[in-house]
Amino acid sequence: MKKTFTYIALIMLFTVSYSTLTSCKENKSAKEKVEEFGEDIEEGAEDIGDDIEEGVEEIEDEIDDATDDK
Repeated sequence: MKKTFTYIALIMLFTVSYSTLTSCKENKSAKEKVEEFGEDIEEGAEDIGDDIEEGVEEIEDEIDDATDDK
């Protein structure tokens, strides 16, 4: 009887713990998801723009170095 009660108590504890952990998801509307996706795209585009600018500056420096040597 003691073992049965212990097993039932443990099963209930794990069930409650699992349901508590999985039910805390934040439900977002489609509009909020689209806005977040748009923000991610803007950040990515800004990063790409910065990388391109850095690449252009490096190329300009290489051209300057090549023309200074002659």
